[in-house]
Amino acid sequence: MDIEAVRRGAETPITANPAQIEGSARDLADAFVEDPIFDWFLRADARRDAARLRLFEVLLKEIVYPDGRIQRPAAGGAAAVWIPSEKAGPQPLHRELRGLPTLLNAAGLGRFPRLLALRGAMDAHHPMTRPHEYLWFLGVSPAAQGHGVGSRLLKAETDRLDEAGRGGFLETATPRNVPLYQRHGFRILDEYRPRPDAPLIYAMWRDPQTA
Repeated sequence: MDIEAVRRGAETPITANPAQIEGSARDLADAFVEDPIFDWFLRADARRDAARLRLFEVLLKEIVYPDGRIQRPAAGGAAAVWIPSEKAGPQPLHRELRGLPTLLNAAGLGRFPRLLALRGAMDAHHPMTRPHEYLWFLGVSPAAQGHGVGSRLLKAETDRLDEAGRGGFLETATPRNVPLYQRHGFRILDEYRPRPDAPLIYAMWRDPQTA
């Protein structure tokens, strides 16, 4: 991987086309191997890695690509998934039914209630009354981590949000990521756990900023 190309590309990301969805899904699946929330709800057997990759492939193809944007360096290695709040509400029934087998496969029967609890809690804490762009996922492939790639991807979008006068929203369960988002103008809006045994989730909001 050409780290410098990934760094430069993160400053002026492209919007993934259909042919680049699988590469973006692989980057995100690799980036979320140690994510606390994924670790909590994903199945815990030998099929975990394959299930995580399949989950990202389906989410990007079925939900993100029709309604949102996948921003990535042209060279790959990272991805930021943004969805307008106007499109982030309940999904049509046909999409729900089409995605159910993938969700069951991702969590397994034993952990599927965790996934349902997570979804319910996230819906309940999402500030849908205020128009915004929702950062659903931001991930950098392990080979490109530690080089400022995620920060550059984030800045590219927050600059656009400032120009548009539009808010931003995200969640993270990784405490070390909170200062990164705060440096880019996000503030903690709420903290919650989907269940008592779940990781703490930080819901963060960003107002558009002027120079």
